[in-house]
Amino acid sequence: MLIEQFLTYLSAEKRYSPLTVSAYRRDLERFSSYLKETYDVDELQQADTTMIKSFVVFLKDAGLSSRSINRMLSTLKTFFKYCMREGLVSCTPMFGIKSLRQPKRLVGFVPQHNINKVTFGDREDFSTYRDRLIFEILYQTGMRKAELCHLRDADIDSREMRVKIFGKRDKERFVPLGLELLQMVARYRQLRDAAFEDHADRLLVDDHGREMSPYFVYAKVHAMLSEVTTLRQKSPHVLRHTFATHLLDEGAVLVAIQKMLGHANLQTTQIYAHNTIEQLKKIHKQAHPKGE
Repeated sequence: MLIEQFLTYLSAEKRYSPLTVSAYRRDLERFSSYLKETYDVDELQQADTTMIKSFVVFLKDAGLSSRSINRMLSTLKTFFKYCMREGLVSCTPMFGIKSLRQPKRLVGFVPQHNINKVTFGDREDFSTYRDRLIFEILYQTGMRKAELCHLRDADIDSREMRVKIFGKRDKERFVPLGLELLQMVARYRQLRDAAFEDHADRLLVDDHGREMSPYFVYAKVHAMLSEVTTLRQKSPHVLRHTFATHLLDEGAVLVAIQKMLGHANLQTTQIYAHNTIEQLKKIHKQAHPKGE
């Protein structure tokens, strides 16, 4: 089946993560169902520009956000580019299909004084210490939850005081680690090794000694952030945003933040600069006598 061949290409050649490949699958299956029900078309490569424009209208009517629709359009662009490469189509039907305009969305982050209010409990058992380390590594390195799940013991370099992170498409980067965090890692390893003989070389493991799932990490972070913020989103990605915003607030240059976050281009990182500018505007409006 063409969809399966395409997904295999994304996984094996493009080295997309399983979560990303799953998102591509959902988008393509939704488009495939629409073609079948609306145009009685069975093969995705038979779609034309008119059908895709009609699909966009359908998604709008279904109440999907511009962001979600643009993600689906991106999926289709990648899919038809693959079809051209394989000689399945002579030209892409995505020509002339433009992304929808999206309202500027400020990045959600947690202020420093709220971060310091997160409580981890007084017990020093394995699970309590592990949960604290999940939070601290995410906040102090800005890594993604999938990157955290895949961390191995060997990725922590205590001598050089840094962690090696394998990001999207297995791109490698290094992020500095503070002495206090390294001491936490050392103590956690003692507790983990006492609790589990075999932990598959993963640094952080779940309550059964197995590799953590992204959902496991999400649930832990959501519970901790719920104590200190009213943000609608309380995901591990909020800690990534918080890491970058706090660095910028303290004078870090965007290029350095880009490298630590593993962004392919600086434009992606610039959203944090916009975020800080908006905060300054808000402070100016509230505090300056002529700010109104």
